[in-house]
Amino acid sequence: MNVMHQGNYFFDRYGLSEADLQRYLAAALSAGGDYADLYFEYLTTTSIMVDESMVKSATQGISAGCGVRVLSGERTGYAYTDDLAPERILRAARTAALIASGPAKQPEVSLKENRGRNLYPVALPSVSSDVREKLELVMRADRAARAYDPRIKEVRASYADELRRILVVGSDGTLAEDSQPLARMSVLCLGRNNGQSSKGTSGGGGRVSLEFFRSEKTPEHFAEQAARQAIIQLDAREAPAGEMEVVLGPGWPGILLHEAIGHGLEADFNRKGTSAFTGRLGTRVASEKCTVVDNGTVPNRRGSLNVDDEGNTTHETVLIEKGILKGYLSDKLSARLMGIANTGNGRRESYEHIPMPRMTNTYMLSGEDSPEDIIRSVKRGVFAANFGGGQVDITNGKFVFSASEAYLIEDGHVTAPLKNCTLIGNGPDVLTRVSMVGNDLKLDEGVGTCGKDGQSVPVGVGIPTLKVDRITVGGTGS
Repeated sequence: MNVMHQGNYFFDRYGLSEADLQRYLAAALSAGGDYADLYFEYLTTTSIMVDESMVKSATQGISAGCGVRVLSGERTGYAYTDDLAPERILRAARTAALIASGPAKQPEVSLKENRGRNLYPVALPSVSSDVREKLELVMRADRAARAYDPRIKEVRASYADELRRILVVGSDGTLAEDSQPLARMSVLCLGRNNGQSSKGTSGGGGRVSLEFFRSEKTPEHFAEQAARQAIIQLDAREAPAGEMEVVLGPGWPGILLHEAIGHGLEADFNRKGTSAFTGRLGTRVASEKCTVVDNGTVPNRRGSLNVDDEGNTTHETVLIEKGILKGYLSDKLSARLMGIANTGNGRRESYEHIPMPRMTNTYMLSGEDSPEDIIRSVKRGVFAANFGGGQVDITNGKFVFSASEAYLIEDGHVTAPLKNCTLIGNGPDVLTRVSMVGNDLKLDEGVGTCGKDGQSVPVGVGIPTLKVDRITVGGTGS
């Protein structure tokens, strides 16, 4: 084995050698298995939260560890250690081996380092900046939100960042490292007036430095967006109820696409036959106006990765092309068991977790309609500009989403703001009812965190303005 590892963080900091990696992989396959990998992680984090214009919490932390996975057929053995001493890694490797036991193997692995692009060239990761600079950004957000309108009574602002260093080594020859910065600012505003109360939220970031919050998306930007939402809600009327035309605004409303469609296109659900999209490759699942991709290569985006958590280069994967289902999102296990290409979507929350197929940045491509024409085409309906929470059953695609910012559309004009507006439907069914797609694709501001099987990972979403001919709107108005 001849591996170039100049500047590799784990080789330099922990004295790892190529012989060590071979020894750990051999231990992982000592009780059998088709494949084994090692996932080393060193994570540095900072978080600050300001409430009532006072610092309520400020934390900094460091964690490190190694996860060892062994695959044997459909069985997975996994063990991890938070101590990177050789004997602890060997113990984890042998434990994982026994869980996935089979005929013993003594592999001689030729490792080949995956060196390539850098999608997030950050000179000084924000986690390395002075905590006082971060605190000042949060206090600026607090001041701007309170200054927006006297009806803003409470403000909660927070900032969090991390630098995750990883090294992935696999018995298939994989050797990949990455240094992944991530930063996010969030603002929550509560408004009150004449006995009415309301809430507005905003936030954003990405794989960026602290300079992003000084020059591109400032604390004042997020504060004003959150305050504006809260004030609009104070004067909102109850949402109507029933089936009607719905226009989804660009950007964050793509969370509906992520939840109602994206999860159903992850390969593990389809391998197990539990997705509404199982067995439907090559068939029409959406309007011909809909093309949906998952793209882990968008520079500096929250969901982007140079390599996934199995050491694979990330890609742009076409999931739905002009309404036809083209593919699933896969990791190494699903690709092998299903006989499909590995799309580089193996992701995990940390060294304590096994990887699984997960989305990165999932969005619908722009169409040819202008947003103004889309609104003008609606006689009476709802414009959902922003979303809050939601629930989805991936086995049938049924969803319920609450719109945190919505408006009535009357005779082609956006009119009164609405409150307590929910959208109820079926993801695959809704895509077939998309009749107009805007030319204004927008990705979210950089706030998405996706949960699956108890694991959370950062993601991105996005859509252009969309018109759906029929969705059930849940409300109490008329």
